[in-house]
Formats: sequence, C-alpha cells, structure tokens
Amino acid sequence: MRTPKILTTMRDYSWKLFISDLWAGISVAMVALPLSIAIAIASGATPAQGLFTAIIGGVFVSLLGGSRVQIGGPTGAFIVVVHSVINQHGYDGLLIATFLAGIILVIAGLFRAGRLIALVPEMVISGFTIGIAIIIATSQINDFAGMNIANLPAEFFEKIKILAQAMPAINSTALVLGAVSLLILIVFRKLAPSGPGLIAAVVLTSIVCVVFALPVETIATKFGDLPSQLPLPGLPQTTFSQIVEVLPSAFIIAFLAGVESLLSAMVADKMIDGHHRPNAELTAQGFANIASTFFGGMPVTGAIARTATNVSVGGKTPVAGIIHALTILLIVMFAASWIGLIPMTVLSALLILTAWNMSEPSKWGDYLRASKSDKFLLITTLTLTVVADLTVAIAVGVALGLAIKMLKSNKTDSDWSAPDR
Repeated sequence: MRTPKILTTMRDYSWKLFISDLWAGISVAMVALPLSIAIAIASGATPAQGLFTAIIGGVFVSLLGGSRVQIGGPTGAFIVVVHSVINQHGYDGLLIATFLAGIILVIAGLFRAGRLIALVPEMVISGFTIGIAIIIATSQINDFAGMNIANLPAEFFEKIKILAQAMPAINSTALVLGAVSLLILIVFRKLAPSGPGLIAAVVLTSIVCVVFALPVETIATKFGDLPSQLPLPGLPQTTFSQIVEVLPSAFIIAFLAGVESLLSAMVADKMIDGHHRPNAELTAQGFANIASTFFGGMPVTGAIARTATNVSVGGKTPVAGIIHALTILLIVMFAASWIGLIPMTVLSALLILTAWNMSEPSKWGDYLRASKSDKFLLITTLTLTVVADLTVAIAVGVALGLAIKMLKSNKTDSDWSAPDR
C-alpha cells in the first residue's frame, strides 16, 4: 500500500489534533534547525544547504510518507558519503547523485521493495552505523577544540595524526564552551529527555559568546551571512559521463535513505503502537530527495532522533512534520542573522553527542554476547567503514551477511543452534 498517511489521518482530523501537532512541529523545529546546520557543515556543505534540506525534505516526507509521525531531513548517516561525493565531484555532483537516488527510491517504492530491509543483516547496519559515528566524532574535534585546521584530511589515521600535531593550537575558550554545551545536552537528556536541552545549549552559549565577546568561531564568522529566503528552484547542468561517475554514490545514498527511513518508521511504530506503510515511505523519500536537489539541498531521510522527539512532545499526524518545516522556513526568513551567532564549538558538541547516540551504547552488551559470525560481520563492516570506504563496507558487509545466512541455513539442526538474540 502506497497511500500517504496524511490522507488517512485527515479523515477524522480535529482542532485538538492540530494543537498537538502545532506544538510538536514547533518543538521539533527547534531541534532540527541547529542539527541540520551542524550536519551540513560536517558534510562539507554550507549551513544554508542544510536548512533548505530540512525545509523541503521535511514537507515532502510528511506530505507523502507512510508514517504518521516521521520527520524528514538531513541526518548524520549521510555525512561520510556526502563529504566524499563533494570532495570527488563537487557540490553539483552531489546534487546529481541525490537526484538519481530519489529516482531509485521512487522506483523501489513502486516495485514494493519496502520489505526488503529485512534481508540486510542487522550486524551490517550496526557496523556501518558505529563506523559512521566514529568518523563523525573524530571529524568534530577540530571545531570542538577551536584548532582551526584549514583542511582536515578525510583518511582516518592521517586525520588522527594531524589532530594530534595540532594539540598546542587548542583554543581553551572554545573547548570550555563546547564542553559546557555538551554537559547541558547530557544533563537535559538524563533529567528531561523531551525538554529543550538542545535549544538551552545553543541559546545560552550564543548569548555568553556575544555578551562577553568570546574569541571563538561562529557560523557567521566562518560562512558569512545566511540567506533569508529559499533559492529559486533549478538543477545543475550535467552530462552522461557525470551521471555514470556519481551513479555508485547515488545507490549508496538511496540505500542509506531507505534503511534509515524504514528503521525510523519502525521505531516510531513501537512508540505509538502504529503500522507504517513501507512502500509509501520509500516513495516519499524518493520525491523528497528529488525536490531537495531543486533547491540546492542535500540527501533526505527519516530522522530517528527528530521523529522520537516529535512523538515525545505530542505529534499525532504528518501535519506536525509539515509545521516543523514551515517553522524552520519562518526562522530563516526573519531570524537568519541570529542563527549566525551560534558558536561552531556548540554545533560540534551536538554532533559528538549525535555520534554517541548513533553508536547505540545500550546494544553493546548484546554485541559481546552475539555469535562469532555476527561479531565478525559487525567488526568487518565497522572497520571497512572507518578505514576504507562506506561503499566497500556496505557491499562487503551485505555479501558476507547473505553468505553466512546461506551457510547457516544449509546446516542441520544437530550441527548448529540459533544464536541467542
């Protein structure tokens, strides 16, 4: 079934539901705005491109998606592949890859591929997710500590080497400000999970930064003034050879968008005791990515953290997701100069915590108790993600996972027993 959930929920919509969705949408926008900026910067894009993605992607995911409460936008899972595509093919190359990924996802939805996520081994998903988290965390040390390293290499071990050499250049003011913001985020997460911890960290540190004229880098000092409106829609000129070059990246973006959105929808189902429509979700992600490219945006997918926030603050229908996107648009239109005051170290603290959450520490005990083959699969995928390439990690991980599954299925009951999950 590919019918968008918004059509179902509108049948008995009421003012009471609208008030719940309005508050939830505004609350989620306060979380999504700095997160979208941070993800864009970490990906090698500009803050504006992250905001455009949150606005356009957020509208399309909620308008066409198969989940009542899914929130769409840029996510940490894309940082590594987006950074790689921009480095290799420029930002126009990323737009082409994202557009192609959107087409792939629409086709996947039309051919009812939404259930195929069950074929991807859980340890592969966990392995590359933890690997991405490690890459994100290490890439944020530069801004978190105010080192101002101009060109931090993408290669993991070379990056660690450069960061170690730059230790004497640490800006103690930036480091303390980042540590305080990280502490605020952690305290709010422990004491009030649905509270405004992110906004408190961003607003308080920005005010302190302005009032005391602290010598730390901000969004405005690094990237200049943010635009106060959406750009005119358009696509970059492309050639057939460019399409061929970015096609592998397009498949990776489509894979990540599909997996991330369907995982997020399944998490949301557990929270609201609902049932998402996977094929509608894939189709929505496809159109959201296509639309994002017309406005110079980045890849879009369902965001687990923002979706969980939406549920926790009372979001009931896709209207909350649309309100979240429109709220970000209004902030861009009328408060762009204020956004520029956010210190870079605070955004890094946010991404470091995001990376920690992505690694799902609550599952580490389960990984230690897993079977030898599952551990091998997780460690292999994780290692390849960090030291090689995400494309290689996913391809090898899925191939090994399917091979292990086939080998196990060919064994008799007397030869093996199912792992304790």
